[in-house]
Amino acid sequence: MTKGDLVNAVAKAAGLNKSTAGEAVDAIFDSLARAIKKDKRFQVPGFGTFTVRSRKARKGRNPQTGDEMAIKASRTVGFKPAPDLKRGL
Repeated sequence: MTKGDLVNAVAKAAGLNKSTAGEAVDAIFDSLARAIKKDKRFQVPGFGTFTVRSRKARKGRNPQTGDEMAIKASRTVGFKPAPDLKRGL
């Protein structure tokens, strides 16, 4: 599903026009991103939990040359689905 598909689904389900539904989807994702940055966690009951995860520095290989290279430590967002969502799959 693309963002456009999501906007169309929201517009149809809520009886909105596409531009209003697009603004609503953008607002939701902006709020989600701000909450994850601020609290390091965002939970939607029945859907799942988004959390900030830390990756350690490690060694990797350049796939083109095979040379070893250092990969810096970084942070990323992880998602753990709720049991209800897992059962529905």
